[in-house]
Amino acid sequence: GMADQRIAIAIATSQTTTPNQPAMSTDPNDACLPGPLKDFVFDLHDTARRSHLPAEQAQLYRDAYASLTKKYFDKTPWPSAKAVSSECGADPLFLAVYTELTARHLHSLGRPSASDRIAGWFVYKKLFDALLAEVEGTPAPGGEGLYLLPDWTFDILHEFVYQFQGFCQFRTNTYAAAARAQNEAGKSPSSGVVENLTVLSENREAWAVEKVLDYLHRLVRAGTGTAANIAQTAQRGGPAYRNLGLFASVALSRLECLLGDYTSALLALGPIFDPAAPKIQVSSDSAELRTAEEVVQGVIPARISLSYHAGVSYLLLRRYRDAASTLGAIATFMQRGFKTGQLRSSPHSDQFGRQYDRILSLLAILGHICPSIEDGCVEDTVSRIVRERHSAQLTKVESGEEGYEELFVFACPKFISANVPDYNRVLNADGAAAAEGDDIPTGQDAYRAQVRQFTSEMDVQFTLRKLRSYMKLYTSIDVAKLAAFNDAKEEDFVPLMLTYKHKTRQMQCSGTGGGVDEADAGADPASPDAAAGGGTSGPAGGQPGNDALDVHYYVNDSMVHVEEAERQRRFENYFLGQMEQNAEILRDAEDIDTAV
Repeated sequence: GMADQRIAIAIATSQTTTPNQPAMSTDPNDACLPGPLKDFVFDLHDTARRSHLPAEQAQLYRDAYASLTKKYFDKTPWPSAKAVSSECGADPLFLAVYTELTARHLHSLGRPSASDRIAGWFVYKKLFDALLAEVEGTPAPGGEGLYLLPDWTFDILHEFVYQFQGFCQFRTNTYAAAARAQNEAGKSPSSGVVENLTVLSENREAWAVEKVLDYLHRLVRAGTGTAANIAQTAQRGGPAYRNLGLFASVALSRLECLLGDYTSALLALGPIFDPAAPKIQVSSDSAELRTAEEVVQGVIPARISLSYHAGVSYLLLRRYRDAASTLGAIATFMQRGFKTGQLRSSPHSDQFGRQYDRILSLLAILGHICPSIEDGCVEDTVSRIVRERHSAQLTKVESGEEGYEELFVFACPKFISANVPDYNRVLNADGAAAAEGDDIPTGQDAYRAQVRQFTSEMDVQFTLRKLRSYMKLYTSIDVAKLAAFNDAKEEDFVPLMLTYKHKTRQMQCSGTGGGVDEADAGADPASPDAAAGGGTSGPAGGQPGNDALDVHYYVNDSMVHVEEAERQRRFENYFLGQMEQNAEILRDAEDIDTAV
């Protein structure tokens, strides 16, 4: 009807312009809001600021919002915060949350420009400033604290890091395009590139990595820590801050991984696996309590993101058993979820499928460079799927035809560079071209640096795997003879054996397999002992000196003595696998139409 037509052209945004911030249009038709939209804003505000009822908020956030978007705003932005302010008593904190929710939709409508990306920064800046003002400064009037669903909280923080990642990639690609054009004689950057560089140079503070990290760390501090700190924050700001602190830890871990700081990525998970942290009340009308780990694992995208980035961090820190345990556990969970339909029915099912494929590729690498992970780290069903998918590639790796690079490039996250380039160098017409020998930026330098580092490590592993294959044939062998088998001189071969020992001795979390998905993850990994590798358990800590090899050896005089590790004979996985196959056969038989 006419009301639908009027609302379809309501394309205002919710931001008040600030210096250097791109102006966003407003529309007088914002006042023409349909009844269902007004009811939605009123009810959402009520659940967030007054009633704090999870079931009602879940229906509004997951169902009603998607339904209204499809009906009224499929290809257009939602109304501005100003247009809906009368439905929530002009509550500034709620309007900041509403703005982020609707700006997320706007960001998904098309490929964002430089101005759109800058505007996205101001959306999050306004939201986080408002959230932190509630618990760090003088709280603003507006309600009885704030409540947001765990999955809503995760979506906010996940999108924050996603937009930061996208901005960094856009910035480096834009600068690289201008630098390449400047370096070619007689060429200048295109007008679009120059326009984007101008916007970026005028907004250097937008998406600055130190500010992004600062917001995440402050949210973690506000919602985690001691029981007294958590209680004080909840009293001042409401129950949302506990979730904000936990999921900010997940987002921070992801961000540190993207930046290449893998130890910090694991340390960031400390609040989630802190055994001393108080349990969390599910809702105000329920006595059910959950641990921080249970809350995070209850949000499937958060659980997958946490395990994936922790697994990558373990792999690149050479903690292969922890990496295999973490990735194997989440792969098992996802494989069962796909089979039962739990993940396929999710709106994120496409993303889950791609992430599952990446995790299997990482497990293929781990199973090849650390054969001992087969003993308890990865379930047989997952190991079988990995072999079926990647046996051909691993055979080529074994024969030396290709390395692990193709698998890793497919499976790794898109690493980013957060440094701000020198825009004046490419904006000035008389800017100097790159001197001979200088590297011209490609926009993929940070990503390629991490891939290059991993490939270099795997080149060493290829030599060591050849050494291992000979050792498995003997219980004792002369050093000179073993060196000859490996086409090496005896004086060079002893250091090689010591290198193999060093490369395969690693820290390992407590539990049968280690990793962040173990139920007994242990002590706080952010503790000083864990950070220093002092033998504590948890994601960043662990017991030092564990051997990832399935072959143990030592050198005495000129002889190498070899003892193959005793493999644990485990029969339960075989019987469980057969029972699962039998259940599948019975289900298939029941589906057969036997009518005559």
